[in-house]
Amino acid sequence: MTEIIFDDIGSFPLPEGVSKEWVAGKFAEGKNDDKLSTIINDAFNYKVEAGVEVPTYPQYQDMNEQFLSIIRDSENCEEPFKVKVDAARIMELESIESVAKAYLEENGKKLDVRICVTGPLELYLKEFGGTEYVDILNLFGESIDRFVKNSISNAKSFNIKTVSIDEPSIGINPQVMFDDNELITAMDGACQSASKNGCDVEIHLHSPLHYTLACQAKNISVIGVESAATPSYLELIDKKVLEDSDSFLRVGVARTDIFNLVAVLNEKYNTNVWKETQHFPEIINEMETPAVIAKRLAHAHSIFGERIKYAGPDCGLGSWPSQEIASQLLRNVAAGISDFKKSL
Repeated sequence: MTEIIFDDIGSFPLPEGVSKEWVAGKFAEGKNDDKLSTIINDAFNYKVEAGVEVPTYPQYQDMNEQFLSIIRDSENCEEPFKVKVDAARIMELESIESVAKAYLEENGKKLDVRICVTGPLELYLKEFGGTEYVDILNLFGESIDRFVKNSISNAKSFNIKTVSIDEPSIGINPQVMFDDNELITAMDGACQSASKNGCDVEIHLHSPLHYTLACQAKNISVIGVESAATPSYLELIDKKVLEDSDSFLRVGVARTDIFNLVAVLNEKYNTNVWKETQHFPEIINEMETPAVIAKRLAHAHSIFGERIKYAGPDCGLGSWPSQEIASQLLRNVAAGISDFKKSL
């Protein structure tokens, strides 16, 4: 039986009293800051202690600017849009080295970690919109691969088990003008190093409408589906296509669309839960419970069976009201996945 691994998507709430603006300013300075490193490590610890088996470093940067701000700087590039390997740094990943080292010393084994990089199409659309320069799309793919390559070679106290390419525009954005083969080539280019080093390569799609693109990419093996909030997404995927291409799924088993969840509570109590915050725990105590999560996973498993390799929350938790509530959701996911495995 294929082991179902619990991973998470990345973003996480900041601690109380720390603003996004302050964090953005520290990242813009481009050097490790003690307070920022502590914030990153503490958030990462929340994930580890909640039972996430392959946690992503806490993503506190804009998904596009994190990479584009480096790629745009001519001093960081060999040629336009082709970043130098040593400049292709993910600062959050560097920060978690101390947590990972403590984990290694305590447990006698390295922690498995997931990294998330923004895909070449997403970066291209942010920078160029609806124009069409295939060579630049491929350069973005090559640059993203260098971020992955640099991350793998510099990881000392942890293993990079999973690399996720984030491509939310595929299947949603009408501006996509490249044909399928051009997209497949660019995506394959973005994860060459990950595949070569034996990492599982996920693609995180916000819509599975064009999931077959990922099945055709030789370096992508896992397709992420946000199926907790939208169970009908599973109906768009053909198990035989997965089997024929030897592809797997990462299924969303916990909802992360906090604004929709809060809207349910607002209607129930006729109030604004963002102000009347005493109702927030209902989301994790009554709505997104381990039993609900186990039931979702059981449903997905009844359709796809061995083709499910990863499970976790639909998306990131950065918009959630507190680190404690976000952490409890992760604990619920751990319990739900565990309960499902016991039921088999």
